[in-house]
Amino acid sequence: MKAYELLYIIRPDMDEEAIAATVDKFSEVVNNNGGADVTVDKWGKRRLAYEVKDLREGFYILMNFNGEARTAQEVERVMKISDSVVRFLTTKKEE
Repeated sequence: MKAYELLYIIRPDMDEEAIAATVDKFSEVVNNNGGADVTVDKWGKRRLAYEVKDLREGFYILMNFNGEARTAQEVERVMKISDSVVRFLTTKKEE
């Protein structure tokens, strides 16, 4: 298994319960697709460097997990169709 780091930005107009549900949903997608050692770090609401989808702020979440390439691809697929995610970036960590 490879180590991945996933940083994503959630819409700032969501309440804490909706944000927690979104984070849990993506963690569950990782676990259901062969991922392990999921750690989530909530960075909080931050100002974006430039306007994205008419938004100037976003709620930043950093997720680290171990898994295969298909695990990362499935999480990205789910994020693409999610209305709550503004942007995301997945990188493979160096060993």
